[in-house]
Amino acid sequence: MSDIFFISIFDTNYNMFSKASEYGIRAAIHLAHLSKKGERCSLRQVAKAIDSPVAFTAKVLQLLARDGIIVSFQGPTGGYEIPKESLSLVHLSDIVKAIDGDSIYNGCGLGLESCNEKKPCPLHFQFKSIRDELKEMLQTTSVQELAKGLEYGMAFLKR
Repeated sequence: MSDIFFISIFDTNYNMFSKASEYGIRAAIHLAHLSKKGERCSLRQVAKAIDSPVAFTAKVLQLLARDGIIVSFQGPTGGYEIPKESLSLVHLSDIVKAIDGDSIYNGCGLGLESCNEKKPCPLHFQFKSIRDELKEMLQTTSVQELAKGLEYGMAFLKR
């Protein structure tokens, strides 16, 4: 039984973020990369760049636009962008919050409905420190920072 538990926690297909947040982060990094050069990107171009279904990408971009993380323009020169003056201000935490809310910082490591300091699950305190580190990383990492990796060919948004 413990071998199965170990494998399921450390399975390479395990994702820390929801699929929507993953695509949102990828889309924002891609848009930051292009926005820095003064370019906009269409929905289809974003979907292709991040290897995401167009309809799903549209929903994710809609959430990001609603929260003011990205801007949508209509018409022949339309598309999506992150305003240049906002590039250094958009952090990964903004994207995750716009898409999934704050649940990533509050969830129980074992998936219990109610887990807190007064009535902790067996993993509560270990998982809390991981959540706190994750929160710090998301709040201090800007999409502009991550877009630099694309610029220099050191990072990729799809395989």
